[in-house]
Amino acid sequence: MCGRYVHPDSAAIERAWHVGRASGDPFERRYNVLPTTPVPILRAAPGSGALELVMARWGFIPHWWKEARAPQSTINARSEEAAAKPMWRDAYRRARCLIPAEGWYEWREMERIDRATGEVKRYKQPYFMRRADGAPFCFAGLMAARRAPEAEAAALSCAILTRAAAGRVGEVHDRMPVVLPAAAHAEWVDPALTDAARVAAIVAGAATDFRYAPVSTAINGRGAEGPRLIEPIALPHP
Repeated sequence: MCGRYVHPDSAAIERAWHVGRASGDPFERRYNVLPTTPVPILRAAPGSGALELVMARWGFIPHWWKEARAPQSTINARSEEAAAKPMWRDAYRRARCLIPAEGWYEWREMERIDRATGEVKRYKQPYFMRRADGAPFCFAGLMAARRAPEAEAAALSCAILTRAAAGRVGEVHDRMPVVLPAAAHAEWVDPALTDAARVAAIVAGAATDFRYAPVSTAINGRGAEGPRLIEPIALPHP
């Protein structure tokens, strides 16, 4: 799964993917992206099909959703189920996007000894996952445009596709985001691609070569921000 991640600032995204923003102000790099907050996504612009940068709520709300309250647990979509599940299947075939990132966090349960009592205590140690070269990349995303009752315009939302962990990431967690190689980006966002089998084939070619390092538990705070969150730390001896 992916519950927190880092995204580049608007200028870095524009340089890396040669796109401009459809609207809105420049935004800063975020080191602690939280569910339900606005995040940058890349999509095929309606009409022209050119890649464009827009903002979307991280927490998918399908276009047909009628409830006033947003659905729960929709920041991630399991790629193995997305083609068939009602929540995801329309977007899987017709509304895919790219979600720029520099890395993501996962937690592993570990043990340490309380030196005061000698008691063994369990805790969850965060790790930051990134490319070996530190370059930005894109998660495979699903998106939806929904117009809520009394709203003036439709609002975009998104989810990150996940898969079984592969490579070194599997040493920390059994799931990971689907990270698409650059060669697959154009086809992924192409609205003309509606064949679920081909979409699955793109997912199967996802990147798996990532590095990880333990980082401070400061990332657990919802208000935490800044580059210190991704700085590697030395773990205490058990």
